[in-house]
Amino acid sequence: MPDGFLDAPTSIATGAVAATAVAVSLRRARHELDDKTAPLTGLVAAFVFAVQMLNFPVGAGTSGHLLGGALAAILVGPWTAVLCMTVVLLVQGLFFADGGITALGTNITLMGIVTVVVGWALFRLTLRFLPRRPASAAPAAFVAALVSVPVAALCFVGLYAVGGTADISLKAVFAAMVGWHVLIGLGEAAITALTVGSVIAVRPDLVHGARPLLAARELTVREPRPLVTKGDRPA
Repeated sequence: MPDGFLDAPTSIATGAVAATAVAVSLRRARHELDDKTAPLTGLVAAFVFAVQMLNFPVGAGTSGHLLGGALAAILVGPWTAVLCMTVVLLVQGLFFADGGITALGTNITLMGIVTVVVGWALFRLTLRFLPRRPASAAPAAFVAALVSVPVAALCFVGLYAVGGTADISLKAVFAAMVGWHVLIGLGEAAITALTVGSVIAVRPDLVHGARPLLAARELTVREPRPLVTKGDRPA
């Protein structure tokens, strides 16, 4: 979102929400980061940065792109995901003029907090209705990403209703943001499910959201096969 779309009180309020969430995440992320999650965090941030740089106009002076909050939460955990998304949005806003400086708090709140919280909550909820095996993480990730994107767009419409300053009707903003982001959500859901499924196929232990499913797997002990010696073979 560019500068000047929301008034000062709304921007300050979202900035306070973002700062509080980042402060809490800095404390809680230490429980998620380990020798497996820490290297993956950098890769997740780089991937989210790349997909978010692909912007296309959706009308009403705004642009649309993949968000990546649900994917980050599933791969590295929700607290670490908030930090990943914040770093990505900071770099985009400060060095690439992608997103307004005064809108940074709003962008972090919508893309770095709402998508992570909604995506993570839906991922955990969907897993309750699926078989407890690692393969269930991919369809759960699809649902999480699919819903998280339009929810973030809907939250933006709510903020615009409270403190919007652009000469654009609320109806036009709603149609542009929610309508387009439903389509974006479909694309993000497919990419998220494919990414999570691909990582689980080779290293399921790297997916933070799938670790409870790994712990639930039963240990199977196979009986050793008897050795057949030359004297045991039939004549």
